[in-house]
Amino acid sequence: MSTIVYVNTQKGNINKASLEAVSYAAQMGGEVIAVQFGDADSAELGNYGADKVAKVASADFNPDQIARTLIAAADVNSADSFVLSHDFSGKAVAPVLSALANAGLVSGAVALPAEDGSIKKAVFSGKAFAHMKVNTPKKVISVLPNSIEKKEVGKSAAESSMDAASSNVSLNVKEQKLESADLPLTEADLVVSAGRGLKGPENWGMIEDLAKELGAATACSRPVSDMDWRPHHEHVGQTGVAIRPNLYIAVGISGAIQHLAGVNQSKVIVVINNDPEAPFFKSADYGIVGDAFEVVPKLVEKAKSMSLGE
Repeated sequence: MSTIVYVNTQKGNINKASLEAVSYAAQMGGEVIAVQFGDADSAELGNYGADKVAKVASADFNPDQIARTLIAAADVNSADSFVLSHDFSGKAVAPVLSALANAGLVSGAVALPAEDGSIKKAVFSGKAFAHMKVNTPKKVISVLPNSIEKKEVGKSAAESSMDAASSNVSLNVKEQKLESADLPLTEADLVVSAGRGLKGPENWGMIEDLAKELGAATACSRPVSDMDWRPHHEHVGQTGVAIRPNLYIAVGISGAIQHLAGVNQSKVIVVINNDPEAPFFKSADYGIVGDAFEVVPKLVEKAKSMSLGE
């Protein structure tokens, strides 16, 4: 059995989600061929389980072209499985790949395939889990970021270059806006988020201070991004970014169901709110009933004394 893994690069680096996908494929067993789009050091791919790395010089992001290139790699290597991250790029590529390869798709996998071949995934906005089976000869699996622990195997992968496949889709990219954040939300293990309880964008400094001391990314609720208090790429929730960090700290967020849908897979949730009846407390692992303007500065000082962000 051989598996093709789609590897995405950002700002000259392989993103964490792609490394998780490579590790997932390696733990499935068989040969792992990583198809890397973009120029970046590929040494990490071998370290996390890739046997071969095929580098593709990438231009504009074109899901159709990427899918056809992955299929070409599969044909050369007699691969019957494809693994991608269930991030922004993977969500665009996976369904196209599934259709072109006539392969069944399991999107958002949160565990390795079981002995019977079934694959666990979250459904109903994370309220339940389903176990999906793929009956087609080929299968496509997209892995939910931060759901699978990546394992180092300490080997080197053989590198080669590969031409991108021709695409039947004409793509005209007018503008690209890259996130300015050093730590993208989907890559972050720790996230500090805030909502309307902060009363205005001028009060966001303490959230950024806490995030800095913890080595965390910052996020916000939808009303905050809608009012342009924070950039839209920080919006987490059902209509924003879905995240699965090890720690999610919510400050001044009531916890509407739409917000919970994007964060309820976090391993630990801490809620800070002055309303003891806030719905978010029902989903929290830890809760602090108090004024954010008193609680957060104390957390910042405590984090500084412990040097957590270093």
